[in-house]
Amino acid sequence: MSSLGERHGAKLLIGLIGSGIGRSLTPAMHEEEARHHGLTVYDQLIDLEREQLGVEVLPSLLRAMRTIGFAGFNVTHPCKQAILPLLDDLSEDARAIGAVNTVVVRDGRLIGYNTDTSGWAWAFLRSLPGADLSNVVLLGAGGAGAAIAHALMRHGAKLVTIFDTEQTRAEALVDRLNQIYGCRARSLTDLPAALQAARGLVHATPTGMDHSPGLPLPTALLRPELWVSEIVYFPLQTELLKAARAAGCTVLDGGGMAVGQAVDAFRLFTGREADATRVERHFRRLVAAAERL
Repeated sequence: MSSLGERHGAKLLIGLIGSGIGRSLTPAMHEEEARHHGLTVYDQLIDLEREQLGVEVLPSLLRAMRTIGFAGFNVTHPCKQAILPLLDDLSEDARAIGAVNTVVVRDGRLIGYNTDTSGWAWAFLRSLPGADLSNVVLLGAGGAGAAIAHALMRHGAKLVTIFDTEQTRAEALVDRLNQIYGCRARSLTDLPAALQAARGLVHATPTGMDHSPGLPLPTALLRPELWVSEIVYFPLQTELLKAARAAGCTVLDGGGMAVGQAVDAFRLFTGREADATRVERHFRRLVAAAERL
């Protein structure tokens, strides 16, 4: 099958759907990398929060995007799971994870993929090689949390304990993981007890973003033996990362996952291989410029 770039010519219209995404850097990463490939990509932000809309508008929004001629689009909070029944097909990964963050339009059909899993794994293996995966606590069982849970399992985590404000969502994710990978996941409500025995902590909720500031847990639970991975990248240095560093933890900011998932989505949209080093360099420049504002 020909790539999107070949089928649509040198110009591609893609998008990003989510809530509170006005400062997302994904469009800028895609547009700049496309320039290096001789492509013109326009990546349209579709911020539901700006129009005070929710996931209920997804059916009409997808119809409009199909009609307008979008080549594909990224999906973020709170749409990664709500969009599933509206798609024509899913990749094997997206079906297993139960969440989509990238949709490609092929011959009028909407095909869902998940590049969060590979994106987080790329950043984690690159930045925290040899990190102890014997006992990991994961905060958040939504779309990003589910993707990272699968990445942890695939890379050898022996035990993953999942917490979510919606206990039923955490339990559903645990059931799905244990069916696929064996009994290596659990859901608990006692976070202090779980962290006391943990070697790693992954934060996969919106807490700490510009529009949702704060900490996802008491700082007293952090200790030097923990490595801490964050998915939030605006701001890049969240309150959690600042507290983790102060506690002596090894940390991974959310920028690596943002770059990794963008690189994989770029491949799906264009059929071209992005230069990950170049994309990350551009991302870090964008973050530095935004933080000076």
